[in-house]
Amino acid sequence: MKSDSVKAIVWNDPVLSLLDQRLLPRMVEYIRCETPDQVGAAIREMVVRGAPAIGCCAAYGVALAARDISDEKELTKKVMAAAADLRKTRPTAVNLNWAIDRMLLKLESVTAAGGSSENVYAALVREAESIFEEDLDGNRRIGRFGSSLIQDSATVLTHCNAGSLATSGYGTALGVIRAAHESGKKIAVFADETRPYLQGARLTAWELMQDGIDVTLIADNMSGHFFQKGTFDAVIVGADRIAANGDTANKIGTYMVAVLARAHNVPFYVAAPVSTIDLHCPDGAAIPIEERSAVEMTETRGWDEHGQMHTISVAPQGIATRHPAFDVTPSSLISAIITDRGIIRAPYLESVRSLFP
Repeated sequence: MKSDSVKAIVWNDPVLSLLDQRLLPRMVEYIRCETPDQVGAAIREMVVRGAPAIGCCAAYGVALAARDISDEKELTKKVMAAAADLRKTRPTAVNLNWAIDRMLLKLESVTAAGGSSENVYAALVREAESIFEEDLDGNRRIGRFGSSLIQDSATVLTHCNAGSLATSGYGTALGVIRAAHESGKKIAVFADETRPYLQGARLTAWELMQDGIDVTLIADNMSGHFFQKGTFDAVIVGADRIAANGDTANKIGTYMVAVLARAHNVPFYVAAPVSTIDLHCPDGAAIPIEERSAVEMTETRGWDEHGQMHTISVAPQGIATRHPAFDVTPSSLISAIITDRGIIRAPYLESVRSLFP
């Protein structure tokens, strides 16, 4: 079974079905969302994750707010309220706000043209579908651009999950790996576990195994050893927000990998669509860093012999915790940023802006 044959996001008007990524790789189950509140809960509770996927889901959530409302003033009020609530679900991923802003622009243009409430809903659905399809097309372009940076027989380290599960399909960092693999290159991948939520162990490893790509799972604190042994030829990661100067926020632990890559002269690549770039954010210090629940640090999930999920405590009860979900890698440590509009390099202030003519 190809991993991208299991879709993370499925729209069947008026239901948004989301693959529950909390259950992978043990179970493949979907959660039905028919209201913006349900979509928001799915984003907040990590049913769906990954910046591009979050943006796609938020777009559908905004559209669902306009369903079955005949009064045009009430429709606008409901959509605006839903958009405000959805913005609060995950603060670091800029694709969330990007998609919501785009949906509100569509709302404004359709209502200004005097469209009926039915026409408004239909237009919002079409816009959400366009965001989804554009992301999928963009991922494939990222893959084609990025595969040129990966040599045959290369061993690549990746952190977290930036694959088809984190996007509308195909992936960003894993899209580059997929494209290189599809071109006939023999690629080996090392995947960090990505503590504490284990996206690398549960999701990246599963995706690559399904696609028949050579993958080895390591704990986050093992990468230094393998850098020292000369194992890695490149590092490729995704991004949740890229500042105007190229500083990049990604899953916690990415900065540590970037420092190790620089110390061992290994190229460190970021793969993301231009929708992940925030020109209003001057640098990494201005990127909001989400702090998540202590429970994700102190407990982990497992399954018993009957297939029932349960939680396991891995820390003393009442222990103080810090759980920043992301860190920022300075642009000075990034060898190149692979986007759906091409590959850019330092100086990033100029090259980032060149993507937005």
